Amino acid sequence: MPHLNKLRTAVPGGPGANSAATPLSRLRTALTVFFALDGFLFAGWVVRIPAIKDQTGASASDLGLALLGVSGGAVITMMLTGRLCRRFGSHPVTVACGVLLSLSIALPAQTHSTLALGLVLLVFGASYGGINVAMNSAAVDLVGAMRRPVMPSFHAAFSLGGMAGAGLGGLVAAQLPATTHLLALTGLGLVVTAVAGAALLRHPAPTTERSRERSQQAPGNGPRPLSGTARKAVVLFGVIALCTAYGEGALAEWGTLHLQEDLHAHPGIAAAGYSLFALAMAVGRLSGTTLLERLGQTRTLVAGGSLAAAGMLLGALAPATWLVLLGFAVTGLGLANIFPVAVARAGALAGPSGVAAASTLGYGGMLVGPPVIGFLADWFSLPVALTTVAMLAAVAALLGYAARNASSGSTPE
Repeated sequence: MPHLNKLRTAVPGGPGANSAATPLSRLRTALTVFFALDGFLFAGWVVRIPAIKDQTGASASDLGLALLGVSGGAVITMMLTGRLCRRFGSHPVTVACGVLLSLSIALPAQTHSTLALGLVLLVFGASYGGINVAMNSAAVDLVGAMRRPVMPSFHAAFSLGGMAGAGLGGLVAAQLPATTHLLALTGLGLVVTAVAGAALLRHPAPTTERSRERSQQAPGNGPRPLSGTARKAVVLFGVIALCTAYGEGALAEWGTLHLQEDLHAHPGIAAAGYSLFALAMAVGRLSGTTLLERLGQTRTLVAGGSLAAAGMLLGALAPATWLVLLGFAVTGLGLANIFPVAVARAGALAGPSGVAAASTLGYGGMLVGPPVIGFLADWFSLPVALTTVAMLAAVAALLGYAARNASSGSTPE
């Protein structure tokens, strides 16, 4: 982001330093746990999709329609969660969505028809979309208060949580039915939410100078409207985010199925595909700040999109399981930092409204990707459908180069 928000807190080592630093440290830990839990639970659902597909007797296109429930629920909730956060605070909304997400993850395994699956996925999607918006809102406030670019660490926690969830799912896929596995995730999610949520509810969100300025703006005295050029640039960065998030959503919900059905991999090995992808995303995000400092934003976008395109072509079309796994890992490395860079550059142009616009488009890509892949898989084949991930990653690289002069070259978070 162009400028880090400032919070008037005690100087470290000075009077009141401990009382200021300790709540921020606890909030950071609690938020990190929620990001990791989100990734962990989502991955737990992802690796059981093949079993639930068999349980419901759904075809690829039927499953794609059911997955629209995740998309629809998340989109509706994303539009409302911002208002809920402004009214009740991002911390209570995060905790409430954590409870709902933990409860709803058990529902898909209780269904035996495509219609029922789609309906319960509406609830799951609503909780997933809500917790993502609320968590990121809380994280933005904390980043401003700490005056440190720690946002990548939260997204790395999500990826590490996804890796752990997929890894555990792979270990138990052959031993436990989906019903037992997902019910166990419900219990674990509720316990973690209770522990981490206590810290969020105990400490209010930090108030920064920028947030105070926004709260003081009267409804008729909002931000100045963007110029046409700036508005187009924000949309461009949003499209870049969409192109890459499409790939993340597609791999999350179809990668396991591709390994299991097209390459006849063991369920545990198939689940490892998303685990490797999530691990590569985490590694890429943990090293994202260094990468941006050395390459700059435009080169990071172009290199990441190109690497993801090559990796996904390998992952979609390779005839051997180990090559597909390698392709998934390379794709994860390539996609890791494109979304954060695109959102940060939109924010450099338009502030919070730019971040919101680019994020909405990006999450839209993540949610629309899986059902689109389902339809294409029925019309052609799943490997051919997955090549669209490579195509859009290449488009993101081209758009990233085209947008090289669209905003200032400030280092993103």
